[in-house]
Amino acid sequence: MTKFINKNSCIIGKDVKFGKNVTIYPNNIIEGNTFIDDDSMIMEDNYISDCNIGKNCKIHKSVLENSEIHDNVSIGPFARIRPNSLIKSNSRIGNFVEIKNSLIGANCKINHLAYVGDCQMGNDCNIGCGAIFVNYNGKTKSKSILGNHVFIGSNCNIIAPVIIEDESYICAGTTVTDKVEQGDFVIGRTRQENKKNKAKKYW
Repeated sequence: MTKFINKNSCIIGKDVKFGKNVTIYPNNIIEGNTFIDDDSMIMEDNYISDCNIGKNCKIHKSVLENSEIHDNVSIGPFARIRPNSLIKSNSRIGNFVEIKNSLIGANCKINHLAYVGDCQMGNDCNIGCGAIFVNYNGKTKSKSILGNHVFIGSNCNIIAPVIIEDESYICAGTTVTDKVEQGDFVIGRTRQENKKNKAKKYW
């Protein structure tokens, strides 16, 4: 049985199907060929279209279109899952994260303020705040491939096409343009230079 907190505030398409013990909070629009499996919670203020959502998922204040979400995935608030995305089990997609045309492996964490476009990501990856997967050069779109247990620090740019192999560590603030081999530690920053008493000319 599906539990609606306030069914009158929701719009549910005629082709939408639910598993057992699904809870739907107020102000949701769910349409298209969508299936939401057992024990999932659709919190308030989502738009979901043509998606397959697994068991025990939690979706909050987000937009999901034409994508597949496996079991025990948490999405939102304020996330956007664009078409042709697959998010595997036990992953977390947090606030202000956008996923587009990407495979996100199991047990991955993309907790806030990131763009992941045209990416194939392995399992157990961590994507830091402000990380951008740069997939478009103005003419063509390219793909990034990440292995398993990859750590991407905050404010990194991953410029496709690029391969980052298993158990690599990309330091915060790094721009990656070349292949990263297994176990590599990558840092790509310019050194800070402090010019004494020069700030006053900018005030």
